[in-house]
Amino acid sequence: MTRTKPIDPILEKGYNVRLLVDDFDGLINKWTKRSAAFRATVDSSIDCQYGSGEKDKLDIFRCGQDNAPLFIFIHGGYWQRGDKSFYSFVAESFVKSGIDVALIGYQLCPDASMTNIVEKIQEAIIWLWRNADKHSISKNRINVSGHSAGGHITGMILATDWQKIANDLPQDIVKTGIPISGLYQLDPIRETTIGDALGLDDNESLELSPHFFEPKTDAPILVTLGGAETPEFHWQTNQFVEKWKDHDAPLDYHAEPDVDHFGVVERLASKDSEIFIKVKDWLI
Repeated sequence: MTRTKPIDPILEKGYNVRLLVDDFDGLINKWTKRSAAFRATVDSSIDCQYGSGEKDKLDIFRCGQDNAPLFIFIHGGYWQRGDKSFYSFVAESFVKSGIDVALIGYQLCPDASMTNIVEKIQEAIIWLWRNADKHSISKNRINVSGHSAGGHITGMILATDWQKIANDLPQDIVKTGIPISGLYQLDPIRETTIGDALGLDDNESLELSPHFFEPKTDAPILVTLGGAETPEFHWQTNQFVEKWKDHDAPLDYHAEPDVDHFGVVERLASKDSEIFIKVKDWLI
């Protein structure tokens, strides 16, 4: 797609975080192997088709306890890379702690627009709510989280008016929201090479920036990131917290010490980390 704004080198360095990892491909390979090993051992439903698209699939991992919380995790990759299968390992500590987990896949840009992606995640959450009994999960304990682009989508989910989608949906379908290292204002991304595949214009950039909305629920929100993230990610998070802190939804903030944009994902998957313990205790 045609770039709509020139590249800003400072923003490029701040947002193109994979360039800060010495062996990014090696990191993803490690996560992929770890995830495959976990999938081989857990009670699961893999590749549940929630929509009509090729990647409109989700994975469910069950802890085996009745009426357990459901932790939904939306992967990152700047809406243009990644796959849910890389991130199964995130579910392991949650499952072992009595929490069911769902990982949502979605069609990526440029084959899908960012508007389409948000709509697909909404569709997946509705599918989980409608099919909960069939898959032995709770429809009344849905908690939504996501990392990076998934953190952005989590913000959009918290700003969703569910009854405008279908009048049988409860407005509190989502019980908590936990965006991790999210992007809440999209205009800066348009000044980086990351924006090339997204095709955002002024209108869509504004309409898809959670910062400029407000929560449509009073569900508690835990806004998190890695303490060693770039200044741009701290700016995104701090601005979002400042804007959303005065709404009815209770809001808390956590910076996981000493980890960067990808290290925070590994900490989330570690049962002894501060962020895992805080997220686990946050779930309803």
